[in-house]
Amino acid sequence: MTVLKQTMSLLRSLVILVSVFLPGVLHATDLKIATVAPEGSSWMKDLRVAGAQIKDRTSGRVNLKFYGGGIQGSDRKVLRKIRIGQLHGGVFTSNGLQDRYPDIVIYGSPMLFDTLDEVDFVRSRLDKRLAAGLEDAGFVSFGFAGGGFAYLMSNKPVTGIADLRGQKIWVPEGDPTSYAAMESLQLSPVALPITDVLTGLQTSLLDIVATPPVGAVVLQWYTKTKYITTQPLSYTIGLLAIDRNALKNVSAADQAVLREVMTKLYKHFDAQNRIDNAKAEQALRANGMQFLELDPAEVPVWRASTAGAMDKLAASGSISADLLREARGYVQEYRAALSVSKAAGPAR
Repeated sequence: MTVLKQTMSLLRSLVILVSVFLPGVLHATDLKIATVAPEGSSWMKDLRVAGAQIKDRTSGRVNLKFYGGGIQGSDRKVLRKIRIGQLHGGVFTSNGLQDRYPDIVIYGSPMLFDTLDEVDFVRSRLDKRLAAGLEDAGFVSFGFAGGGFAYLMSNKPVTGIADLRGQKIWVPEGDPTSYAAMESLQLSPVALPITDVLTGLQTSLLDIVATPPVGAVVLQWYTKTKYITTQPLSYTIGLLAIDRNALKNVSAADQAVLREVMTKLYKHFDAQNRIDNAKAEQALRANGMQFLELDPAEVPVWRASTAGAMDKLAASGSISADLLREARGYVQEYRAALSVSKAAGPAR
């Protein structure tokens, strides 16, 4: 055997050894994920820790790269980048995915819920179905993180509909549910991506926003508002959604690791966000934010108007009429059971 043949034989053996013992080098998958969570926030830190765990447990075959602070643009821009392969996923609020899977916004139906106990009752019955629907629409998710109730935040006191007249009220870009709800109250909403809201408040393009307390603190919107009206307007959720096509080359075992780690993280987010919202509310009070209540006489009027708007969306096919009816039914079921329990009094 010549020296050249011996060298070629050794090279072939080396290639075989590398392919056997270092599969992660040859078959690594980078998943580029966008989020509006600010760099340095606890959310970003937790996401990166989870990403490191996944990389370690898959020996580098799955590597999550997070782009925080909204640098990849609005939800629409992120979805466009996912479509052309520049990104593979994003951390979205439910309305950010409405174009791809309309029913994902069902929990955000205006004034559907009054309490978190009602939310828990409905979510225990619908979470899995919504996740399955989202996957059918092309996105793998890992559970929902409740963001809490969105409240009106403003620079003038809001206790009734008259206080909203002439005010520029933000609704998320691409969110027909919120837009229809505002129009049902004969208001003039201003649609902007979430990444532009702080600038909108700074430049007086917006007067009023709706957000949970933790969102107001993390995104710094509280610095441009003075009042918060504590009537729950809608329940918000966040989720990590990854393009199903981006996982085609990821082995079943590695996908199982991805699902395990991220599902555990989103269960943590779901619980932690409630704690964080309570802390954020305390921080807002300490910062001088004034808390107000909506006139009780107006609550039924707001509820009827926004429910009518949702009925029209369902009739047009924008959301599932059956799912909307089912969600409302679960809320009524919970309230009826609670009423019976209260009437019965404490157990002896």
